[in-house]
Amino acid sequence: MSFELNEINKKAWNQDTYDAWIERFGDPEDCAERIKKNPSAKLYPIYEFFGVVKGKNVMNLMGSNGTKAVALALLGANVTVVDFSEENAAYAKDLSEKAEVKIDYIVSDVLELPMEDLSHKFDIVFAEQGILHYFTDLQPFIDVIKQLLKEGGTAIIRDFHPVSTKLISSRGSTAKVRKHKVIGNYFDTTIEERDSAFSKYIKDSEENKELIKVKLRKWTLGEVVTAVAKEGLVIDVLREEPNLSSEVFDKGIPKTFTLVAHKN
Repeated sequence: MSFELNEINKKAWNQDTYDAWIERFGDPEDCAERIKKNPSAKLYPIYEFFGVVKGKNVMNLMGSNGTKAVALALLGANVTVVDFSEENAAYAKDLSEKAEVKIDYIVSDVLELPMEDLSHKFDIVFAEQGILHYFTDLQPFIDVIKQLLKEGGTAIIRDFHPVSTKLISSRGSTAKVRKHKVIGNYFDTTIEERDSAFSKYIKDSEENKELIKVKLRKWTLGEVVTAVAKEGLVIDVLREEPNLSSEVFDKGIPKTFTLVAHKN
């Protein structure tokens, strides 16, 4: 992330974010009770790549509201989160308190993470859902993952598939069918301005209009794979996934992908 874009995105993610998560997940106590009932479900579909997490050191990069971190802590992992939003951190800390688990939450730009302050390397480093597009250069981000991993440690990246974010537009035409149109340029490198992911959960439409927008750079799948390979991480899995929330919508279109690699 360039400094200017990073500052814009940091400001965008510190606007009523706590209230947005209450609207999305409920207050921390209610959210904690739901996660406690089935913590592994909160990690679907990447939980299969974590293995047994009890006693493992897990880093969640740009871990936002902490719901995944709390789920992992409930399963016995020692979890650290890094995110640049104070409001995300506030919700995550309240959530962990209500769930009666401990998570370490570091409020920092991922690329400025003070490695010397960390007491250990990590068995697992993961980032998921809407992370990669915040970087104007993927290489420094993947380098951070490599530095955080212990030898033999696992990196898990799950994000939106670029076919859906860069190339194809899906629009609902009936209750059960969507029409797909190729309207984008898969190889476009433009920095785009978009509403932040949490803005749709803010009730006040007038307030929503005034929110600072985020700046994003969308990557091709080839660029992601190349960035991981350049850092010497060994790719074990690259799984392209359909719309996992629906068996009807977007049939045949890749919506997300999961990349799993290890530090050799």
